[in-house]
Amino acid sequence: MSSQPKQYQQGYKPDAQTEKQAQGGPDSWPPGKQHPMKDTPLNDVYADGTPYKGSGRLEGKVTLVTGGDSGIGRAFVVLAAIEGADSTIVYLPKEQKDAEETRDEVSQKTQGKRRVHLIQLDVKSEENCRKAVEETLKEFGHLDILFNNAAQQFENHDILTLDSRQWEDTFQVNVHPLFYFSKAAIPYMKPGSSIINNASINAYVGRPDLLDYTSTKGAVVSFTRGLSNQIICERQIRVNAIAPGPIHTPLVTSTFSQNNIEGTNSPPMGRPGQPIECATVVVFLASRDASYITGQTVHIDGGMFVTS
Repeated sequence: MSSQPKQYQQGYKPDAQTEKQAQGGPDSWPPGKQHPMKDTPLNDVYADGTPYKGSGRLEGKVTLVTGGDSGIGRAFVVLAAIEGADSTIVYLPKEQKDAEETRDEVSQKTQGKRRVHLIQLDVKSEENCRKAVEETLKEFGHLDILFNNAAQQFENHDILTLDSRQWEDTFQVNVHPLFYFSKAAIPYMKPGSSIINNASINAYVGRPDLLDYTSTKGAVVSFTRGLSNQIICERQIRVNAIAPGPIHTPLVTSTFSQNNIEGTNSPPMGRPGQPIECATVVVFLASRDASYITGQTVHIDGGMFVTS
């Protein structure tokens, strides 16, 4: 009988001081790194402790995942492989070790049957985004699933001290690449393909200490709805989003203060979420199980924001 990992137990919260030190200390800066984290984010273990088992839902598919080296992106790449898909992951130079570990984890968990292609580049450049799509097509021959996942955030408690360069840079990372990648990928995506964008609960609750990040995630929701309405009829490509609440990822531990890390167990469920709990939803949205779902945002937040 499987035992429940401690990360799923009510009241669990990461050791904020230890996790901040693992990311470089109180002044740590994104991108965060997964390999030094004390409590490893869970990629393929359910809340009851049983391992994820595939059923061929993405058999023969190819995914392109930004920020696929860690956190939610990595969990999706792992689950997609278990479901039969190959992936390209895009990441920054500082994330090389995490990217290699993701590739190796997929190889190990699929007995070498599934591949992960690594592309190190900055998604703020439209040319880089086009290159990533082209390289994916060259490597695998087709592209079926685009998961726009990469993002950055920085705490700030006063608009008067929010630097304009930070505001602009956050939009350049969190919003513009969705346009760049989608524009580059759509001409090669067949009917039945899927685009999934990573939004956030913060677009709905208006988090005050993440003003620039929160604003970008509102844009992600609107982009998702607009693009879906634009392409679904003619191209039959579905576009959806997820809106995670507090999830135990390197982004959180590298950018949040210790107080905010300690508060990640504030949802009604009494704990932060794990990457697998978002990745399973992305698998669903990418699969034919969600063939009649488009333009939607799925909330994954332990009950923090309830809507219908």
